[in-house]
Amino acid sequence: MTFAARLTRSPIPYEDTRTAEVQARFAAQPPEIRALLDGTAGCSPYLAGLMEREADWLDAALAGAPEDALAGVLAATEGLASDALGAALRQAKRRVALLAGLCDLGGVWRLEEVTGALTTLADRATHAALVALTADEIRRGKVPGAAAEDAETAAGIVALAMGKMGAGELNYSSDIDLICLFDETRYDPDDAQEARASFIRVVRRMTAMLSDLTAEGYVFRTDLRLRPDASVTPVCISMAAAEQYYEAQGRTWERAAFIKARACAGDITAGERFLKTLTPFVWRRHLDFAAIQDAHDMRLRIRDHKGLHGPIVLEGHNMKLGVGGIREIEFFTQTRQLIAGGRDPDLRDRRTVQGLAALAAKGWVPSADAAELTDLYRAHREVEHRIQMVGDAQTHDLPTNAEGIDRLARMMGEGDTARWREGLRARLMRVSELTEGFFAPGETGDLPEMSAEARAIVEGWRGYPALRSERAVTIFKRVQPEILRRLDRAANPDEALRQFDGFLSGLPAGVQLFSLFDANPQLIDLIVDICSTAPGLAAYLSRNSAVLDAVIGGGFFSEWPGTGALAEELAGKLAEVPDYEGKLTTARHWQREWHFRIGVHHLRGLIDAAQAGREYADLAGAVLQALWPAVVADFSAKHGTPPGRGAVVLGMGSLGAERLNAASDLDLIVVYDAAGVEASEGKRPLAARAYYARLTQALVTGLSAPMAEGRLYEVDMRLRPSGRQGPVATSLSSFESYQMDEAWTWEHLALTRARAVAGDAALAEEIEAIRQKVLAAKSTGDAILTDTAEMRARIFAAKAPDGEWEAKIGPGRLQDIELLAQSSALRAAAPVRRVEQQLRAGKAAGHYGAAAEQALQSAYRFLWRLQAGGRLLSERPLDMEAIGEGGRAFLLRETDASELGDLASRLAGHVAKAEEIMAAILGAPSDGAVQ
Repeated sequence: MTFAARLTRSPIPYEDTRTAEVQARFAAQPPEIRALLDGTAGCSPYLAGLMEREADWLDAALAGAPEDALAGVLAATEGLASDALGAALRQAKRRVALLAGLCDLGGVWRLEEVTGALTTLADRATHAALVALTADEIRRGKVPGAAAEDAETAAGIVALAMGKMGAGELNYSSDIDLICLFDETRYDPDDAQEARASFIRVVRRMTAMLSDLTAEGYVFRTDLRLRPDASVTPVCISMAAAEQYYEAQGRTWERAAFIKARACAGDITAGERFLKTLTPFVWRRHLDFAAIQDAHDMRLRIRDHKGLHGPIVLEGHNMKLGVGGIREIEFFTQTRQLIAGGRDPDLRDRRTVQGLAALAAKGWVPSADAAELTDLYRAHREVEHRIQMVGDAQTHDLPTNAEGIDRLARMMGEGDTARWREGLRARLMRVSELTEGFFAPGETGDLPEMSAEARAIVEGWRGYPALRSERAVTIFKRVQPEILRRLDRAANPDEALRQFDGFLSGLPAGVQLFSLFDANPQLIDLIVDICSTAPGLAAYLSRNSAVLDAVIGGGFFSEWPGTGALAEELAGKLAEVPDYEGKLTTARHWQREWHFRIGVHHLRGLIDAAQAGREYADLAGAVLQALWPAVVADFSAKHGTPPGRGAVVLGMGSLGAERLNAASDLDLIVVYDAAGVEASEGKRPLAARAYYARLTQALVTGLSAPMAEGRLYEVDMRLRPSGRQGPVATSLSSFESYQMDEAWTWEHLALTRARAVAGDAALAEEIEAIRQKVLAAKSTGDAILTDTAEMRARIFAAKAPDGEWEAKIGPGRLQDIELLAQSSALRAAAPVRRVEQQLRAGKAAGHYGAAAEQALQSAYRFLWRLQAGGRLLSERPLDMEAIGEGGRAFLLRETDASELGDLASRLAGHVAKAEEIMAAILGAPSDGAVQ
């Protein structure tokens, strides 16, 4: 579509003296274009001068589509040598400035198209200069080992576009912010200094080519001060030196700057690789609410430096840095991106408008606020452009007199200056309203009234590790009054305060967590709830406070996704991490958040104990599904791919039965099939048996190694064939023959719960077929009951119940009922694994009647609720005094008991009835049945 057909608006001439010349020169243009040119020339001396200088080109450009004109201008700069490039780039800048100005003023291009055109020119100019000047150095033999073709990638130099250039948002008279680096890995260490010296010359000459004002004008003012430690470093440094700087000294403002960083010229591939290495520096793994304070402090320093405090007065107001200005919207967007972008790559957009949209889509900014800020941002940028179009001045200040404001209003197409002023002031104030509350820290309130004991506890907090820095103390002082007020509303305030004290004492650091509370006061309620109800969960939380990120990261209270979706999510996260140790760390962070979520849902009654048990098992299964391939890949890199068909990880015990609690370990077996292959093929090949044994050990280490982030799970492999004496990995043929010919009854009982949780799917199906074959073959005979009775007696002799509230160990308790359920499944040759299903299988086979089965099911449900609840509340054996009033209330709710006496009575009743049934079944003849 032609330029004329796309016009939607036009400025009003402010100075009529310039319009006559325009009318005469462009008389052949359509009336609507002449009106645009009149208005533009009558408002902007700079653009009027460009029209006169580029009149012939402009006539042709206005006859077609502006995109075609832009492409033609850019094409004219390609392939030029350095001696001709400077003049060509200056001509290109004049023409693009004129085209973009007219497209902007006439509404032909949206803001993003205007800024995009200016940025594209900046990219082309920077790249062309780097390539041409590097070619000069190569021809003179100043770049060691470089050939002529290396000039196409600037022999390893890259220019990173920062700020508005990086985001594709250059303003009309913007300078360009660049960081210039070179890839030192392309050069021998002995040549690195010579290459560095050459690249410094290239960057200096490039800066002069782009920035120097000549008779032809200039291209872009170039600013290199964003580079690492700019006061002492040269204009081009190695990527290794830059990386070391950011790792050791990088500050929050530099992290924010790199949100927009983009490799724009030179060796783009090397630049993108460098930016990827900075990902952990820019995008923190945890929600980074401490960045809010940093951004607030930065805003205040800028305002102090520029003298921009005080009420909004339009004359002289800075549209970029002043109150309610463009930078407020950019900071608002970038700070929220810094907070959450480490967890969600979808939020890492360089562009302001698109960044706001992504934040709104993920719930970090209300959609209405994001839409309004987007409109305000675009309106502010248009005003900024017109300020700069008047005289091509690098300024963001509104005119200081009434005449200048009048000119600006006319340039915006507004004939009523008073109305325009009112609208602009309203927009500035609205931006301030929408953003200031996010940045401004809350006031420090007064502490509530406290008892002498409570005050002594609170006064002791200053000595805790979490409050050792002044910054942590400052933030905590803002949230402390609210924490104490909410603790005071707990069912037992003194107890809640003591539990919170324990939580606080266990925190290794506090800035991030206190910032999280400061920005999200609703989390304080959750902490108080946990501290006053579940001291065990509070202790877990103090060691793993980063899991709170998940609460406000979206989806914390949504439906449970299931093993498949969880495994897919974790696998995706692991794929993003290049090194194996990083994958283990990532898995630990991820697992902790989901583990915490299950505990909170259980604590708050969103799920019951049975569902919690299933979710803990789903989570463990997902970890194994996603981590097993990573373990295999890392091991394969050293010893070759797994010989034969690979291996399967079997979940045994509670994992196999899909019923874990908050503190469960994992019972595992690994079965492999070398399929006749004797050894692996790799750097360090291993015989098949040794290969799978060591691979299994690698899995166990990956799960249970005590890294800085803790363990994933403790692992127990004693249920493998031959127990502790057997190999840690078993071949498929050995597994089958052992189960058929050598295994004890207790091993067949354990097999009733075996379930493939990771590994080759086809092999898993064969193992399942073997399992069912073994169960069918071993299901007959009185030995099952006799052996089960003996095993039961050994269990009771080895470990007595641990206290009066024991739910697991002892006659008639969980382990006892599970033992009977397994024997029922074995005797019935039933493939089911869950306790409830196995008990039903026993009834269906006639081992006991409906009344006995119902009593066992009821006892099992009750005992599981007590056990799962107790393991959530405390890391030690259940002590009703230690868990406090809140914990007791939780257990009463879980077990439907009215008070502790009722709970004790129900426990005793269920245990006695279950023990009675167990004794009758295991003591009865094989054809007997308990009714």
